[in-house]
Amino acid sequence: MIYDFHTHTSLSDGALSPVELIRRALEQDYRAIALTDHAGIGYLERVIEETTADCALARAHWPILAIPGVELTHLPPRAIGEAAKRAKELGAWLVVVHGESIIEPVEKGTNKAALQCPYVDILAHPGLISPEEAELAATAGIFLEISARSGHSLTNGHIVQQSRLAGAKLLLNSDAHDESDLLTVELARRIARGAGLDEKESDEILINNVQAFMSRLPEKG
Repeated sequence: MIYDFHTHTSLSDGALSPVELIRRALEQDYRAIALTDHAGIGYLERVIEETTADCALARAHWPILAIPGVELTHLPPRAIGEAAKRAKELGAWLVVVHGESIIEPVEKGTNKAALQCPYVDILAHPGLISPEEAELAATAGIFLEISARSGHSLTNGHIVQQSRLAGAKLLLNSDAHDESDLLTVELARRIARGAGLDEKESDEILINNVQAFMSRLPEKG
């Protein structure tokens, strides 16, 4: 079974509608999928409302845990805390923050701001994360992402190294924008190995960390 906590739909820059992405994920043996479309402040409410409705529909009819979430993207670092809090108040089950990927002009300080916020669950593709930031993730219990996304994945090895030193937990996500980006079990394991993880570490991330993360989600139907 596959678990994926970072994907995008036509509500932001993805190709498929929320319900179609969920259906196609189910057909690829996904057990759970989080829809985390890009959002700022202005349309946060609309994105979460529409995502929540389609996820509830999918859960009611199909054997997949469809999780309504959001990815706060390119926000000023000082705005992240309030935006993350608001997202949870609006009903997002999880909040992802778009980290300081080396391929995008994310404002410096974004990683640190996200890791200091109690409403953030995942720091996506944090790029050349510092030892201090990795320690903040470990202390706060915020998961760092190993990304399957082209470009964002360039720093996977560095993220693994820093997480090892700090004791921070990792998750492997697709950052899917269309059906072709969805994970398979084999692909997930190959990405993990390519990031420098051995078989035992891969199991820790793909099985144990997933279970730990799932236990934090709201118990809703």
